[in-house]
Amino acid sequence: MLSERRLQVLRAIVQDYVGTEEPVGSKALTERHSLGVSPATVRNDMAALEDEGYIAQPHTSAGRIPTDKGYRLFVDKLAGVKPMTAPERRAIQNFLEGAVDLDDVVARTVRLLAQLTRQVAVVQYPSLTRSTVRHVELLSLAPARVMLVLITDTGRVEQRMVDCPAPFGEASLADLRARLNSRVAGRRFTDVPKLVEDLPDAFDPEDRGTVSTVLSTLLETLVEENEERLMIGGTANLTRFGHDFPLTIRPVLEALEEQVVLLKLLGEAKDPGVTVRIGHENAHEGLNSTSVVSVGYGSGGEAVAKLGVVGPTRMDYPGTMGAVRAVARYVGQILAES
Repeated sequence: MLSERRLQVLRAIVQDYVGTEEPVGSKALTERHSLGVSPATVRNDMAALEDEGYIAQPHTSAGRIPTDKGYRLFVDKLAGVKPMTAPERRAIQNFLEGAVDLDDVVARTVRLLAQLTRQVAVVQYPSLTRSTVRHVELLSLAPARVMLVLITDTGRVEQRMVDCPAPFGEASLADLRARLNSRVAGRRFTDVPKLVEDLPDAFDPEDRGTVSTVLSTLLETLVEENEERLMIGGTANLTRFGHDFPLTIRPVLEALEEQVVLLKLLGEAKDPGVTVRIGHENAHEGLNSTSVVSVGYGSGGEAVAKLGVVGPTRMDYPGTMGAVRAVARYVGQILAES
């Protein structure tokens, strides 16, 4: 266990290095921070921190920089989540409230996160496997053609055309709509197949083929939309941190193009808290020089997806964690009200 004083020295090194982009020396630390000890004592503390692997000397200069292990300790023990100011919170709310549908919510969230954190923003669409049905609408387009509209609790809307095996009257369609919604509204998508399996038996024999066709289309929609979707933005922000990446940012850019990699980085949506993965904690080799800050979002206190940012390990962790958490909270509110 590090002493309290050495923890304070590590905190000061991280803060200075993130702020100045320059390796930090003992003289600078004693001048900028009220550590209450001499530069010689700080030098001894820095030597101990280096021996423990929390800081490293990048070259022959007297300065030190944090290692992945140092950032990890800083995030776990020393960094609080920096709260957003009242004007920042209002700006987030006003920006997101103007969204007209789910695609717009996700697009605005990506832009906002990238602007607030000046990192690469990644937002996962709400997963249908963790969503519930808000409403199923059935519209007659022709005697034997129906439009099925599926609306989720997260504001996702899916439309499908259904070609029926026989004409289906308005009264029968209204009956199917009512029976279907009474069974599935407010229920999880994963429960829907069992809830509707005996529904055709409730209709006259001549209508059962059409009812089965409509239900098949509904279930196919759930399967088709099971694939996770992401939106990414702010990739150009990486160019501002070129010197933070060994040799080139190309491996980072290539990793960001792989959706499977990003989904793994964000982690399971069922974990709603703020997660920080630093440097080599990211399994993908191309992202070993980056940190990922992610959090779950959703309505009703349950996470249905994740959002987060990717940037260099030299990151303002308290500010980034605060921004990611605040944006997730507002997105969840908007989904709950939509």
